[in-house]
Formats: sequence, C-alpha cells, structure tokens
Amino acid sequence: MTAASLLTLTGTALPAGAADAATPATSGVIRPASAGLAPAGLRAAAPAAFVAPAAGSSLEADPPPAPKRRFTIRDDRVDQTSGLARSQNYDGIWWTVNDSGDKLEVIGVDKEGKVRAVLGLKAPVKDVEAIAVDHDGTIYIADIGDNKKNRDMIEVFTIPEPSNLEDSESVKFHRYDFEYPDGAHDAETLLIDPESKRLFFVTKVSSGKAGIYAAPEQASIEGTNDLTKIADAPAGVTDGVFVPDGSLAVLRSMTDVATVEWSDEPNVIARTATPTAEGESIALSDSGNSVLIGSKTSAVYDLAVPSRKPAATPTTPKATPAPAADAADSGTTKKSHNLRWILIGAALFAIVITFLTFPPGRRERLDRMAENARLTGQPPPDPHGRRRAA
Repeated sequence: MTAASLLTLTGTALPAGAADAATPATSGVIRPASAGLAPAGLRAAAPAAFVAPAAGSSLEADPPPAPKRRFTIRDDRVDQTSGLARSQNYDGIWWTVNDSGDKLEVIGVDKEGKVRAVLGLKAPVKDVEAIAVDHDGTIYIADIGDNKKNRDMIEVFTIPEPSNLEDSESVKFHRYDFEYPDGAHDAETLLIDPESKRLFFVTKVSSGKAGIYAAPEQASIEGTNDLTKIADAPAGVTDGVFVPDGSLAVLRSMTDVATVEWSDEPNVIARTATPTAEGESIALSDSGNSVLIGSKTSAVYDLAVPSRKPAATPTTPKATPAPAADAADSGTTKKSHNLRWILIGAALFAIVITFLTFPPGRRERLDRMAENARLTGQPPPDPHGRRRAA
C-alpha cells in the first residue's frame, strides 16, 4: 500500500498498492479501482444549511461517563500536538503532528504516551494542523492552517503507515494541492469518510458560520484540485473524526465536543464539555466506541461520544372505567322507573273502567231500592234493571 493509492474522494475507493512508497511524487494521477459510497446527500452542488439546535432546546444527553485521563505525551519531540489519529495497522498507537515549525514529522505514540516512531518528511510546509488515517492505513497530513487568510492553496501529504515502528528521516510522500472556491480560509480539521475515503475540510472562524468543503471525486497530484462547499459548519472547530460507520462526525472546539449527524443537512445532535481548555485534537479510541481528545499540554483524555437524549414518550391518561356496581345500579334504577310508570298506567286504566262500568249515583239508587224492598217485603231489584219474579 503506498501513498499514491490513498487519496480518493466522494465515493471512489483507490486500489491497494497503486504505487510503491518509493515512487516519486510525480507518479501521476491516482486512478480509482471501484466505486465507493459517499455520505447520503453530500453530492448536491448547493451547500446545505448547518442545522443549529432549536432555541431553548438542550443538546445535553444524560450525563456520560466522566472523562478519563489516558496518558500524557512527555517527550521533547512532541512540542505542541495539533492533531491525533488512530493507527490502522498497530493496536494502541496514535499518530500526531506538531503545530509549529517548518519541519514536518509524523510521530507515533503508544497508550502510555511514549514515542515509538518518528517519521520525517522533507516537505516544505506552512502550518500543519491536522492528521488522519484511512482504513487502508494511509496517513494524511493536512497543511491547511491560514491565520492571515492569504494562502492561494492548501496541501495534503500522504504516506503509508510504516512496516515497522521505527524512526525514518526521509519518508517518500505524495502531495495534493487544493483550492477553495470562495477565497482563502483558515482550517484545522480534516475528515476522511471511512467508507469512500472522501476528504472533507472544515474551516475555522471565531464566530458565525464556517464551512465544510469536499475534495473532488478524483484528486490529482498534478495541478490544483478544486474544493466544493457542501454545508455550513459551526464556529471554532479545531479537529474532527468520523465514527467507524460514517453516520456521525465528532467535531471538537477549544472547550467542547459536538456530535454531528452526517446527512444532507449536517445537524448537531449533542454536545458535551471537555475537561481541558485549548483543545486541539480528537481521534477514535482503541476500542472505537469513544474518542480521545488532546490539548496543547499533551494530556489525552478518553471521552464518550455525546449522544442525543431520547425524547420522552408522551403518555395518554387512561380513562377510568365506571365501577361495575355503578353500572348495575344504573340498570336497576332504569328498570324501577319503567315499572313505576307501568303501575301508574294500570291504575289509571282501572279507574277509567270503574267509572265507565258504574256511572255516578247508580250504586246509591240500587242500595235505596234494596232497602225499600226489604221494608215492604218485595224481592230485591235486579242490578241490571230487570225486576225479579215474585
């Protein structure tokens, strides 16, 4: 695997071993072997808006585990670390670069902070600010700092990870030149998509909106490669890294770490404060489940990736059913009312029949006639109006 076989962008994977490490930097155009996958939505020509959190909303998730100090780099060769990247070929090794000077060195440190290898590149540099490693084990060194915003181009140098962890004074490299479409920018962040190996640069501003710029689909070591702005970015970003599956990017500033949902509209979904100020670097941990964050003091901490707090599931109050006894009482009461009206109706009907059957005064007349018949010795009268035979 060589330096020339590494730089492919937005959906193109390069052949492993496309060139040898000893191949001079003028070896020509890198040609892709197979198509890769770029993050969804990032092929659009127009920049997407960086989605900020809604007013009043909180990006704080449930408190993550407290950051743990992993190691401190105590070596004079690491003057002021400016970037950090996990090795692909060596467990427990991270590559870093210094933030100052015109001497380009890539330094490998282990999980105890000890320097294990120093790789020298005889390359002219201005302000190296970032380092990254792709899944094939190619190291990318980004000379992208521009505090005065007067650079016509920025550069990225690529080298393969060494076959042995040992010092080398003159490592062969490839150089790629890039140019922004809208003038010079200061930048400290280089991202490499883990699937497509596409390069993204995040510019740095003290306030307002910065930008995310993508390299072309095929980059050439001959001539200048034009960058394309694909989205806005938050201010103050000093370094960043993709999570292994490429669905999220973790960006850090001097004082905090932000998790960005990587889609057609990059969206900050969570933030957490860092244990130290002057934060300069971030890399995947050896497990890949958290990140290591470094500072200019060379202290490195293990920090959980900030995650979005799950939204509370709304609960609908359950209707309280009426007690069974109440339902029974209601039916009984209804039946009782019906029976009462039936009885009242029957009584009224009986009264009406009585009046129709016995007109007023008739019974009194029959009683008087019966009394007269008794006194006179005559037979009692017939109730139906017929006289009885003597």
